[in-house]
Amino acid sequence: MISDRLFRALEMLTRLRFCRSLKFCNSNEENYLIKVQSSGSIWIQQMRLKSSLGQRPMKKIYHRVHQLDRVMDLQKKPALILQLISIIQSQKHQSLLLRDLEKQVGFVQKWNFMAVIEKYPTIFYVGGGTGSRTPPFVTLSEKAEKIANEESEVRLLMEPILVKNLRKLLMMSVDCMVTLEKIVFIRAELGLPQNFKESLIPKFPEYFSVKNVNGSDYLCLENWDSSLAVTAREEKISLEQVADESGTRKKVRISKDGNFSGPFAFKMNFPVGFRPNMSYLEQLERWQKMEFPSPYLNARRFDIADPKSRKRVVAVLHELLSLSMEKRMISAKLDAFHSELMLPSKLLLCLIKHHGMFYLTNKGSRSTVFLKEAYDGFNLIEKCPLLMFNDKFVALSGRSNVMPL
Repeated sequence: MISDRLFRALEMLTRLRFCRSLKFCNSNEENYLIKVQSSGSIWIQQMRLKSSLGQRPMKKIYHRVHQLDRVMDLQKKPALILQLISIIQSQKHQSLLLRDLEKQVGFVQKWNFMAVIEKYPTIFYVGGGTGSRTPPFVTLSEKAEKIANEESEVRLLMEPILVKNLRKLLMMSVDCMVTLEKIVFIRAELGLPQNFKESLIPKFPEYFSVKNVNGSDYLCLENWDSSLAVTAREEKISLEQVADESGTRKKVRISKDGNFSGPFAFKMNFPVGFRPNMSYLEQLERWQKMEFPSPYLNARRFDIADPKSRKRVVAVLHELLSLSMEKRMISAKLDAFHSELMLPSKLLLCLIKHHGMFYLTNKGSRSTVFLKEAYDGFNLIEKCPLLMFNDKFVALSGRSNVMPL
């Protein structure tokens, strides 16, 4: 698919230090020229064959959002810390022999984890070794152990959130069911525990069931709840709306930042350096005013060629990212729900087109899609109990920017 191939092209380009441009052709024989400027901005140019009129190719620039790129950099060490804590807690005696670390994470990653253990004695305690009958081992420090004891309480707080989000995900799916394999694929993004198939699903038979369809296990929705068929966008609008006491309505116009006050409008956050002209803003205003079907209505009912249906797809992507804990998701995981959510074949270009709402970064090992309105700078605005719990561990490392604003 174009999304996977073009993302790989972007990643390849950023890794080639001496190459500042790359030609790319997708399966539909559409040609693209991708360029990286010294400022970090990415040009994506669709190359069109010259007609008899000699028209020039269209050029579009995709601006980097450096603060969201920084999010990916800032999460590298915390990710290692939390992964090591999880490995230690999964051991029988809540400690891990250092010689067994390689079996858990591999030879190359072992050295990254050894550096983390050495750098953060406030989180990890190393015992045994020279002069002791016990081989060297690592366990949690007293402070970290005290935080770890709060996990059961945090999991109880998360349970209704997880159940609600799983139900909403199934309600958005065309057949109200998703393969368990795909749920496992986005387990970490949703905040589900590793053993959710045994600990969470059987606990709520009134909401979920597991059925085998054509040799694959599917998580199925048992009953429809109309009260849940409300998007995060709609909930936010209802909270922000203030009734006019006089009963008169003021004429609202779209602002220069693309935001419009209306029941079908999305929050826009254009990157620094993007200067929309009046023609663009007028077109955006028409799009913001245009009504569209709910993401919770069955996608098979709509013609994808209809502009209202295309706007609905944007709402589906917005809602899927809103269901994730950190309001971001690896692009491949978004694309994994192509059939269940009837996503467009050119998903990457859809995300790029709506760069006021979504941001794609190639920082990290894989490309990631952000919901821009969920962030203030590099800080996530709203955090669930599990993220705040994880932040307590990371705070022991001396990081002060992990706590909520």
